[in-house]
Amino acid sequence: MQTGITPAQALHRVLEHTPVLGTETVSLRDCAGRILAESVVAGRALPPADNSAMDGYAVRTGDLADACEALPISLRVAFEIPAGVAPDREVGCGEAARILTGAPLPRGADAVVRQEDAERDGDRIRVASAPRPGEHVRRAGEDVLAGEEVLRPGVCLAPGHVGLLTSLGRGYVAVRQRPRVALVSGGDELVEPDGDPGGGRIVASNAYALAAQCREVGAEPLYLGIARDTPEEIERRLRAGLACDVLVSSAGVSVGDRDYVRAVLEKLGCRLLFWGVAMKPGYPLAFGRFGENGNGRGPLVFGLPGNPVSAMVTFEEFVRPALLHMMGHTHLYRPTLRVRLGETLRKAPGRMHFVRVVLAREGGEVVARSTGGQGSGLLRSMAEAQALLLFPAASTELREGEYATVQVLDASFLAADAPGF
Repeated sequence: MQTGITPAQALHRVLEHTPVLGTETVSLRDCAGRILAESVVAGRALPPADNSAMDGYAVRTGDLADACEALPISLRVAFEIPAGVAPDREVGCGEAARILTGAPLPRGADAVVRQEDAERDGDRIRVASAPRPGEHVRRAGEDVLAGEEVLRPGVCLAPGHVGLLTSLGRGYVAVRQRPRVALVSGGDELVEPDGDPGGGRIVASNAYALAAQCREVGAEPLYLGIARDTPEEIERRLRAGLACDVLVSSAGVSVGDRDYVRAVLEKLGCRLLFWGVAMKPGYPLAFGRFGENGNGRGPLVFGLPGNPVSAMVTFEEFVRPALLHMMGHTHLYRPTLRVRLGETLRKAPGRMHFVRVVLAREGGEVVARSTGGQGSGLLRSMAEAQALLLFPAASTELREGEYATVQVLDASFLAADAPGF
């Protein structure tokens, strides 16, 4: 088992042991945000036939070749074509057909005159300009041809994809499964949110925050409750999570007298691949895998630190990318920005720091300032953080006005204040 590795080494180790999950078939109502697991080939053309792009009149352009303001041409409106009804006759010489948007173009017609470009009098129209062949006509297959591959595996299904699949008559689609994540909190001092926090007890916030982080990426959390600080209780809780895809425990992975999680995991057959990452917050992080030689069938295991900020930051940096990879995503990481520091930051060398910061736009640049105290128990700093600033391990000072990289947590910061038109 490796110890004291860098965040980059830890992330590489996690992802090389993280599988992509199998597939399941879901309704189009439930597929948005999921990763497509099949090739989609169009079984029909879109549009299926030439149709009108406007309310107007289907005409033969040859009949109107000489139409002009000085000498408009009159045509007889022979029949009408509502949307959704296939015409049962053709447009003859000197005729027009009243047509609504989306209605199939009748035989004989090769253009549509908009209703505002025609003057109607009874069963006749007068047209004062010559239309071009194909004008205001949507050609069959101009969007999609029958037999064409329209979506490939690996696409993250967005609303536009759902609309396309619906138009092709697909009610269901194969997607990658969502990982089930078992969450266990450990500690004699913990109580549930409705419990009594008196007498030195604290509310077990970790599992609830981690469950929210799971749901944010589309994973399915399963809360297994609080494990008291005995090997037997910890084993009972952890066993309950072995049927899940990922097992996440918080607390009990360090080197204290009652930190039993690592020993219990090894007893249950988990091969621990590393413990301890040179980062702050979050050094006492453990990662392993159930199964022979760490490569068998069984859940990934993350033993997160017990301090709430440490748990959330290590989830962000290691568990989140693993969950996205399991679901078939190819983009696993938060957006990054180069920002100007609005204050000087200092630390001891040796570990990379993930500094909680708030962001502001000033003078055409993004400026980052810390949320204040950076203690690993200060949950408010995570609630206020819009980004995590990467303070390199070897550095001891980042001066005000210098530039640094941040991982953007708050997607709303990237949203625009105006539509741009």
